[in-house]
Amino acid sequence: MWNILGPGLITGAADDDPSGIATYSQAGARFGYQLAWTLLLTYPLMVVIQSICARIGRTTGRGLAGNLREFYPRWLLVSIVALLFIANTLNIGADLGAMGAAMRLLLPQLPAWAYVGAFGAITAVAQVILQYTRYVATLKWLTLSLFAYFATLAVVHLSWGDLLRGLVWPAFSNSQEFWMMVVAILGTTISPYLFFWQAAQEVEDTKADPIRVPLLDNPRQGKKALARIQLDTLVGMGFSNLVALAILVTGAATLHASGVTQIDTAAQAAEALRPIAGTFAFAIFALGIIGTGLLSIPVLAGSAAYAMGEAQGWEVGLAKQPLQAKAFYGAIIAATVLGGAANFFELNPVKALVWSAVINGVVAVPVMVLLLMMSSTASIMGRFTISTSWKVLGWTATGLMAAATLAFGLSTVLG
Repeated sequence: MWNILGPGLITGAADDDPSGIATYSQAGARFGYQLAWTLLLTYPLMVVIQSICARIGRTTGRGLAGNLREFYPRWLLVSIVALLFIANTLNIGADLGAMGAAMRLLLPQLPAWAYVGAFGAITAVAQVILQYTRYVATLKWLTLSLFAYFATLAVVHLSWGDLLRGLVWPAFSNSQEFWMMVVAILGTTISPYLFFWQAAQEVEDTKADPIRVPLLDNPRQGKKALARIQLDTLVGMGFSNLVALAILVTGAATLHASGVTQIDTAAQAAEALRPIAGTFAFAIFALGIIGTGLLSIPVLAGSAAYAMGEAQGWEVGLAKQPLQAKAFYGAIIAATVLGGAANFFELNPVKALVWSAVINGVVAVPVMVLLLMMSSTASIMGRFTISTSWKVLGWTATGLMAAATLAFGLSTVLG
């Protein structure tokens, strides 16, 4: 199983980045177990959309931006890639800030900016100097850091009846704050950078294995390849949502139960746990922020670089040496440096996340529409177009994201 899992597992784990941790913690703190159902709702939608992304990469031998460049207008490609780069950079900045704050909670001897600089350098340099197979193996092992949230969950007292009701019997509210949080969870779990990353990693894995070729060139590999993608994505997205649920439930069982209902950052959630759930829960929660940040920042920077590189026709790929793909690696470093620099100019991490969520929402819906169009077109996918059931689920996910984006935009403007 460990050998089969790859792009789907890493993508799912990277979805639970420090920004996501802050969102799920706030959901649990503010609404208790009431929003647990959202993480059941998003699971099948995530599986379908991410599987389509992986399928496109494995079938065509190109990432999403490469296929957009080949089959769609240039202005559309440039607009999507530019917005993706901006959103990812803002997200990197917020994640580095959360990691620095979490590290300072554990080791207060150094200022947060020193930790931000160190973590930014580590994530950027690792992508440049490590061999591709070793780098991917490192990312896979980093996914284990998310088990910290299962450990935290194990030492808090749960109301199992309330949790079960929150999972299977949604209690809706008319409040703007409630629906804003629903929108935030949808936007956190279904994000454009994950689309580009998983497709690109399928392309990379195909190039790294001498036996594999794009399915359009050898359709006989299709049955086994698509079965692997489906298993990888099912497990990866399931792991992602279970971790998210553990974080939300921890917030509900501790913070909400103690009257703490406002959490703006992941580090605040960790700090608030200390007097309520004890030093162990606090320390494990804070270490999880750092571990998942080390995993998610390379995915954010890498997905932006893949999209830019394919859009411009650069040599791209973590399997290439830095001198073979200077612009690609330059984009990775630029996104990481710009994100880190935002913390030195005192960019408000909450505002950075809001703007990142807005931009992601603007990008996600048209990209999802294009994904469904590409994956349904025989001239692009050959015999590997998606089934009717996948189309139904895919368009359902797209409709929900469109409604969520509209609600989020209206709430941002009016609020």
